[in-house]
Amino acid sequence: MPSDQHPVPPEALPPGWGPVECCRDRLAYRRARPPIELVADRTPADCSHPGLGLGFCWELQYQCLFEDREITERIGRVSTRHAAVEGLLECMSRLHGRLENRADPAEIRAALADVSLAGAVPDGSAR
Repeated sequence: MPSDQHPVPPEALPPGWGPVECCRDRLAYRRARPPIELVADRTPADCSHPGLGLGFCWELQYQCLFEDREITERIGRVSTRHAAVEGLLECMSRLHGRLENRADPAEIRAALADVSLAGAVPDGSAR
């Protein structure tokens, strides 16, 4: 698959969502109303549990504009690109069903609070 081809076909996206960026190290999808962007970035796995032996993982986060402030919050980390795609789709589906045309960060956080991420990477600080 070429690196600039989005892994989610347009017909599989929830209404209102569209691709923004797709490259080897980053995937991003956006919804215009309310303006939310979901991003998966490939990052070093240096903060993951050392027993996993991962060199890289994918960090999922959302970005939104609220009262002239850009807010970025982490959703979670997963071990593979496939898990990142699945996680982004799950987040899009949850947000599509719960948000109106305007949403504050607390509503977004609540909608994504219990997203189940396949291949989740535990934090290295957790004991």
